[in-house]
Amino acid sequence: MTHILIVTTSHTRIPGSDDRTGVWFEELATPYYAFIDAGCAVTLASVRGGEIPIDGRSLAETPLPASVQRFHEDEAALEAAHQSKPVDELTVTDYDALFLPGGHGTMWDFPNNPALAAAIVAMLDDGRIVASVCHGPAAFLGVHRIDGSPLIKGRSITCFTDSEEAAVHLDDKVPFLLEATLREAGAQVSVGPDFAPHIMEDGTLLTGQNPKSSEPLAQAVVAALKAKRAQAA
Repeated sequence: MTHILIVTTSHTRIPGSDDRTGVWFEELATPYYAFIDAGCAVTLASVRGGEIPIDGRSLAETPLPASVQRFHEDEAALEAAHQSKPVDELTVTDYDALFLPGGHGTMWDFPNNPALAAAIVAMLDDGRIVASVCHGPAAFLGVHRIDGSPLIKGRSITCFTDSEEAAVHLDDKVPFLLEATLREAGAQVSVGPDFAPHIMEDGTLLTGQNPKSSEPLAQAVVAALKAKRAQAA
């Protein structure tokens, strides 16, 4: 069976605000069920372990995405989200793919995170799939190759754009603008229209721009895993 590890933020509040933050629920639930429905085993983890915080704004969508509603009604999924494993206690190469959802919480605890950096490098160096959506690519900041160069230097990726950040009125609340900072780190950032699905594939590094990119990104992960199995057969 194919095993996929999903790692979320553990950060709960936007500093200087009463706004709850965390993972954007659609970016967790949609890939979770895309993988489950494809017959994969999914493990939920987070930066610190324990209950995964949910971005309050993602609970205010009307109507709620079908995957979010399904997650709410799924006792096994809820239990896994309440008892997520700390990423630094896992051997990531036990998994075939690593998926990093976004949500504004990632802007505080994903960058320059030693456990996440080690996980990402271990997966990519072993030819395994790393996928990340929306603010999730913040995890690539502070990750370096053996020669000391930024992991994402020259890589084609996408992420939540600076114009999308301005559109949701959080550009003055986040610690940095993700698109601009990834470009400064040497990434080739591709952007699509605001809030429309857009994904990029660069070898085994796959990324999606925003919440609506969660489904196509998850399906791209499933397709990449099938292709790798076919090559190994």
